[in-house]
Amino acid sequence: PSLPAWTDQSIATQQLDRALASMGKLIDRSLAEVRITAGMPAQRQRFSLAEFIAEIKLSATMEAQSRGCLFSAPAVDPTLALDADRDLMLAAVGNLLQNAFKFSRADGGVVSLQANAVGECVLIDVQDNGPGLSDMAMQALFQPFTQSGDDRSGMGLGLTISRRSVELNDGTLDVRRAPDSGCVFTIAMPGHTLR
Repeated sequence: PSLPAWTDQSIATQQLDRALASMGKLIDRSLAEVRITAGMPAQRQRFSLAEFIAEIKLSATMEAQSRGCLFSAPAVDPTLALDADRDLMLAAVGNLLQNAFKFSRADGGVVSLQANAVGECVLIDVQDNGPGLSDMAMQALFQPFTQSGDDRSGMGLGLTISRRSVELNDGTLDVRRAPDSGCVFTIAMPGHTLR
């Protein structure tokens, strides 16, 4: 028996949403790479961290659904702000989330995105529950064309672009093992408040 017409339409809409989200990520990453390679300065502006995370959460939720992962992004203090190039930061966090979904466990992937203030810094954490990385892999991870894990899709430039994007905004990007399994990528940025 054939499926009802609304089911076909719903499936087509979901596929279109996934394709548009993927295209958006590809464009963001490509623009960030071009700007970084060309040596263009960061175009800084002060913006709400809560709104920034909410925007990222929309596309990440679609990615999680398409991959069958659980995704969480707790609420962010509405007074916190970043003074940074928003597009470069979107590309950086987007790359981290894409990798987190890619390397989470296939049988119950869990990815989280958290942002909060610690002292005078804002920390943005992206955590997955994948197999994790060896010390050697963590040291080489941010080098261009470096890939680890079984999934070799992509070119191995995402983390290099992410780190450079963050550094252009006076921040740092580091990785550590998660307490149980997987990795936590942490962006540390100078914190600001909305006036």
